[in-house]
Amino acid sequence: MSGLLVDADAIRALAEILTETGLTEIEVSEKDRRIRVARAPATVQAAAPAPAAPVAPVAAASAAVASAAPADLSRHPGAVPSPMVGVAYLTPDPSSPPFASEGQIVTAGQTLMLIEAMKTFNQIKAPKGGTLKAILVASGDPVEFGQPLAIIE
Repeated sequence: MSGLLVDADAIRALAEILTETGLTEIEVSEKDRRIRVARAPATVQAAAPAPAAPVAPVAAASAAVASAAPADLSRHPGAVPSPMVGVAYLTPDPSSPPFASEGQIVTAGQTLMLIEAMKTFNQIKAPKGGTLKAILVASGDPVEFGQPLAIIE
């Protein structure tokens, strides 16, 4: 192992982000170095509709629709995908207005939101001009690589 240099502090920081956000994988790269930290996802049991409670099937149906929507939106031609894993922020700070709002006309290159990764805030810019039809994340939401963040038409 003479040529392998491991940045233990960076790995610990990435593992901490995984724990804080509930993500299963994170990867960062800089110049010729790349660090990827992954963990096995927690076992999630599928919710079965409870026959005794009339509210449970409605909740299960809404959850099924909500979980199906992101997959459909990722194929939308105006989807703005996340270029990284991190935490999304719609405002530059808690007391400021959002970078952009649904229904607003945006221009190519306009900042839509920030994604924090490794204590670095990365601007997510509109890839094209148009109307911001939907913002698909809320401030503080963890996001995955490739996850649709917004829809511009």
